[in-house]
Amino acid sequence: MMETIQFGSKTIDFSLEYSDRKSLCITVTPEMDVLVKAPADTSIEKVKEKIKKKVPWIIKQQSFFLSFQPKTPKRKYVSGETHLYLGRQYRLQIQIGEDESVKLKGKFIEVTVCEKIRAEDLLNDWYLQHARSRFQSIAEPLIEKFKRHKVAPSSIVLRDMPTRWGSCTPKGKILLNPELIKAPKGCIEYVIIHELCHLIHHDHTQKFIDLQTKEMKDWEKWKMKLEKLLA
Repeated sequence: MMETIQFGSKTIDFSLEYSDRKSLCITVTPEMDVLVKAPADTSIEKVKEKIKKKVPWIIKQQSFFLSFQPKTPKRKYVSGETHLYLGRQYRLQIQIGEDESVKLKGKFIEVTVCEKIRAEDLLNDWYLQHARSRFQSIAEPLIEKFKRHKVAPSSIVLRDMPTRWGSCTPKGKILLNPELIKAPKGCIEYVIIHELCHLIHHDHTQKFIDLQTKEMKDWEKWKMKLEKLLA
């Protein structure tokens, strides 16, 4: 059966199953579902009390799974195929021409190539160039804001990361996945703020969550949007 507890501003939904066991077990699945197995004679009040004590761990586990990048459908790079840019869908238009280029025109991404096999490389280069410029412009005001905490990243670097949107190294370097350029600006801000918070709190503790909430009150909305975006 499904149950819910409230922990501050955070609502935790969990599936409760009673069984012939001696201790209570809490599991967080890769889909962010919280599964609870409890001894048959345990009261719901006792179950919720134990879950509340484990909320920081539950949130940490959910954060871990949400940090994994959703798998994108296999692209064919043909005319009519939809591609994302800053959270919006555009239709691909492939045309043959000597002057290779990629341009946004209305609801289309127009790719001019000397031969069709070049379309994928050209479009990926275009995404990378835009990721470099847009990430920097989005990050600058956020970094400036974090200076009141007396922290700043040593650098921001783009890196292909098959399983993560972003990362923060022990030396304060923030790594961002170029694929983020396909997400809305709010999602990009969320990932940058998340990594900036790691400059202060290295683990997903309650202090980390409180700081992230202070810096971006609606971070959960953008996190969920990002997680579902390229599914």
